[in-house]
Amino acid sequence: MISVEDVRNEPIEDLVARLETMTDEEVFITMCKLELASEAAGEEIRDEILARIALAESEIERRYPGQVLAPYREWKQRRIIS
Repeated sequence: MISVEDVRNEPIEDLVARLETMTDEEVFITMCKLELASEAAGEEIRDEILARIALAESEIERRYPGQVLAPYREWKQRRIIS
């Protein structure tokens, strides 16, 4: 499993390519890790993390058109309940 540090430090082009080949579960996990990282990040790296969150959001929206991240929110809610 890839760490938050790996996602944060990998080149944007590599992240885009990887997001396209990930399973839905992997994309959701990546998004969750990035959200947690953004909450803990200092200002110097927050913009970089937010840009990566935007890429993950775009991938989720590409897979689930018109659902405005609902599948991700549902996945996240199921993880909280479990």
